[in-house]
Amino acid sequence: MPRATTTGDGPPPALAAPLSDFLTALRVEAGLSRATLAAYRSDLGHFLSWSRRRGLARPADIDAVLVVDYLAHRRAEGLAESTVSRDLTAVRMWMRFLVAEGVVERDPTSRLQSPVLAKLLPHTLGVDEVDRLLRAPSGDRWRDLRDRALLEVLYACGARISEAVGLTTDRMDSELRVVRLLGKGSKERVVPIGARARAALTRWIEEGRPQLPGARSRREVFLSHTGKPLDRTNAWRRVKAAALRAGLPREVHPHSLRHSFASHLLAGGADLRAVQEMLGHASIRTTEIYTHLDEEHIRGLHRLYHPRG
Repeated sequence: MPRATTTGDGPPPALAAPLSDFLTALRVEAGLSRATLAAYRSDLGHFLSWSRRRGLARPADIDAVLVVDYLAHRRAEGLAESTVSRDLTAVRMWMRFLVAEGVVERDPTSRLQSPVLAKLLPHTLGVDEVDRLLRAPSGDRWRDLRDRALLEVLYACGARISEAVGLTTDRMDSELRVVRLLGKGSKERVVPIGARARAALTRWIEEGRPQLPGARSRREVFLSHTGKPLDRTNAWRRVKAAALRAGLPREVHPHSLRHSFASHLLAGGADLRAVQEMLGHASIRTTEIYTHLDEEHIRGLHRLYHPRG
């Protein structure tokens, strides 16, 4: 296979050889088709031509900020998210090859997230936004006490909305330090509950819940104004109402709190498998989607690596 061109806007000499070696490995060792090889050559050619105009001279100069900027450039050209995602895949595969070959020490794309996957992920709230949301039901009426407790449980436990509304009094320990959530497939998991959520739950159970008709005969923790169990639809509406009251984006919904729970734990250094257990994921691959690179981390990378950051 001929080496990549080094003329015009093609890759500089220090990049042409590693690129050619990568394409050869794909052909000889991976046995990829000509069409797939052509796609890799084209995608990486675009990346290196653009990067050369940015001053890129060698593989070690490639960092996460450069790749993020390139993806933004491609998106600004009006390309489909699937195309931008393919661009990232090509760069990522090449960087992994360079790490394996000892050409570079680390893969700068390891924490970058696929643009297509980003569209599939629910909205993530920042810590300050979560705080605003949880404070939105600020009154002392039974409804405010219930909504505050519901929001706290969703965030403190990473609970699905169905798990939260299905929570029963016999699934909480006497001191409200852990709750037993009934997840998909009727699988039960024990999740710790923090002090703030514990306080909100205690106040709801002791002050708000007894005001509703028939509350004593119900096992469900969260009830509607009729004294019947709060259903998913109305719980969803209460979360949306709190988000609007807090001035948060319209796309905030119950699963946003579950997603934020996982993202904030991982950002704080929590073990991935511990988060997997708390979320009730059967496969750790599902949990890994929460390790995506957020906007704050991108800014951090820019400050760390960019000469004028």
